[in-house]
Amino acid sequence: LMFALSLLLGTTITITSNHWIMAWAGLEINTLSILPLIAKSHHPRAIEAATKYFMTQATASALVLFSSMTNAWHTGQWDITQMTHTTSCLILTSAIAMKLGMVPFHFWFPEVLQGSPIITGLILSTIMKLPPIALLYMTSHSLNPTLLTLMAIMSAALGGWMGLNQTQIRKILAFSSISHLGWMAIIIPFSPKLTMLNFYLYVLMTSAIFLTMNTVKVLKLSTLMTSWTKAPALNTMLLLTLLSLAGLPPLTGFLPKWLIIQELTKQNMAPTAIIISLLSLLGLFFYLRLAYCATITLPPHTTNHMKQWHTYKPTSTLIAISIVMSIMLLPISRMIPTIL
Repeated sequence: LMFALSLLLGTTITITSNHWIMAWAGLEINTLSILPLIAKSHHPRAIEAATKYFMTQATASALVLFSSMTNAWHTGQWDITQMTHTTSCLILTSAIAMKLGMVPFHFWFPEVLQGSPIITGLILSTIMKLPPIALLYMTSHSLNPTLLTLMAIMSAALGGWMGLNQTQIRKILAFSSISHLGWMAIIIPFSPKLTMLNFYLYVLMTSAIFLTMNTVKVLKLSTLMTSWTKAPALNTMLLLTLLSLAGLPPLTGFLPKWLIIQELTKQNMAPTAIIISLLSLLGLFFYLRLAYCATITLPPHTTNHMKQWHTYKPTSTLIAISIVMSIMLLPISRMIPTIL
């Protein structure tokens, strides 16, 4: 409970602060409070994951501090929105990319997620990405679009390619996260609100998948094949949630991709939109593979036992709500232009 409250405190401090030192302090509180949650199981892989996480986040935090100090040295401004010095902006982009796990600073993220328990993995993929995304949102007007576009396309490409050969579900979700970050980064110089919308919907769909995996206690593809007998209804909904995360219409995941492609076309970046759309097809392959293993493959089982259609778990209501929202939010696209 204490670490969870510290996480909330760190996130709140970062997203509400105007001063760079406060934002940096929030990031540090976040890092220190998630470390015990990663290393909780005392397994060597968990300890290794915690060490890797600490080293990358400490480096990224130092770079954030360095870029803000350089900016303050040249402009006399500590305000987050007044990031006007070019070199500081480039260093800041690299630091936040390292915090988020974007290419070329992505190597730590799949390893850390693989070494963490499922619920900690969910926190790492969702809440822990909010403060860096908020910093990107606040400084979006002064970031370099070329650098962000390049990193975004590389993230979408590597997230798709590296996920193809994985059998561990947590690693597949880590590479899925990297490719989604590409979609968020490519649009942030042009429409920051669209990035936030993409992030919120990504959090919703990923939470649904992580919570489902936690309920049926599945960690790799081979055990996912036998999970159908545990909760058939939940596995059927998992199929739709995975397809939504892949971005197939008429599911929720299509909404941010559609709006981002539309915005990129308005900015005369149609070739970029085509490239990133084609790269997302790589991700579609491993989502389909997960969906195929979860629902279409029936294991050979000889035992005749009752199927468990109802799962009495404390998180059942949360899973139900997040899955329904992950599948059925496309009609709100008519409201989006008024929000943006």
